[in-house]
Amino acid sequence: MPPFTRRQFLRSASKMGLAALATPALVGRAAAATSLTVASLLGPDKPETKIWERIRDRVEAELPGAFRFNIVANAALGGEKEVAEGLRLGSIQASLSTISTLSGWVPETQILDLPFLFRDRDHLRKVVQGDLGAELKQKLGAENFVVADYINYGARHLLAKEAITRPEQLRGKRIRVIQSPLHTELWASFGANPTAIPIPETYNALSTGVVDAMDLTKSAYAGFKLYEVVPYLTETGHIWASGVVVFAAPFWKRLDERQRAVFQAAAIEGARYFDELIIADEAASMQLAAQNGGQIVQPEDRPAWEKGARTVWHSFADKVGGIDKIEAIRAVR
Repeated sequence: MPPFTRRQFLRSASKMGLAALATPALVGRAAAATSLTVASLLGPDKPETKIWERIRDRVEAELPGAFRFNIVANAALGGEKEVAEGLRLGSIQASLSTISTLSGWVPETQILDLPFLFRDRDHLRKVVQGDLGAELKQKLGAENFVVADYINYGARHLLAKEAITRPEQLRGKRIRVIQSPLHTELWASFGANPTAIPIPETYNALSTGVVDAMDLTKSAYAGFKLYEVVPYLTETGHIWASGVVVFAAPFWKRLDERQRAVFQAAAIEGARYFDELIIADEAASMQLAAQNGGQIVQPEDRPAWEKGARTVWHSFADKVGGIDKIEAIRAVR
């Protein structure tokens, strides 16, 4: 092929320049947009996905055309553990995660999972917004999890195929647990047989009899349609399911100072939005469960539940900073 003459080159360059001038926004947007993959365990109608739509819109308003969010819902990228591993490697750029899942990398986070430690939502919020929350953010950051803010998934309750109201009824039951030593010990302390199963696999495990029970928040109970296989929800509220809005360190490190500030502000706004959505979603979730045969039952002899669960406090005290630290958190007002 013969080389361009100077006139041909100039003519070609002129055409290219005119094309660029004709679509400057399109070209600029295509060149500038950074894609990020966001993993959500639940569907588009659930808070776990809606929070990312809110964060995306805030980022787009502040940094138009700079980022393209690919929000992948319905656990299509795996369960929590798989997503957390993807975050550490940088193949997933952002997600939500329960503290329970991240405790595999930072055992100190298990202090937020101690059963019957927190009185209510406000108590938990005061703790994570204080020194403890800052300390855990730093430790998680060292493991490539950049925590923008904390969220509250709601309280965890016992789900079963039959009404379980007393702790002794758990003896010999096969119970699905989150992949966490603390959760394993909690249910073992009641005489149950814990089995770690990723959340996307729980429906099949319950329907086929691999396990008889599990614990989960009300929102996720309906989100995964578990009322079809474990119709009884015992309102134990034994653990407040703390979580985080988290970004992958490899992604975060590529952002400039301005971009980080925008993402941080968007995540904080998103976290407050998420907490509001969860409260409303819990009510809607239990209404849906009731329409499909789900039933709420109340635990009997709550002191017996608390006494059995608090053995975990002493077992895990050395891992989370000592019993004095646990008691100090309980005393926060």
